[in-house]
Amino acid sequence: MYEDFVKERITQLRIKKGVSEYQMSYDLGHSRGYVYNISSGKALPPLKEFFAICDYFEITPQQFFDNGTQTPELIQKALEGMKQLSEDDMLMLLGIINRMLK
Repeated sequence: MYEDFVKERITQLRIKKGVSEYQMSYDLGHSRGYVYNISSGKALPPLKEFFAICDYFEITPQQFFDNGTQTPELIQKALEGMKQLSEDDMLMLLGIINRMLK
């Protein structure tokens, strides 16, 4: 079950990023078939490589496994920006989010 999720999630994020399996393999410093082997279910990335894949997509491991999030990289960037805001600004932003959700 988890193997299928990992390979499908990597494929989903790779396509969304607009890179080929070959390009992603190259960018990660591996042979051209590295990502293909993961996507086809022939192999799973070791933990160190999994972290590198998360970095490649600019997401956290938690966001990788959150399949309810369509744009984890945008959420990560928003969180990074929010960490720099004052408490008053974060409360204002939270108010805007709550108003938009109604």
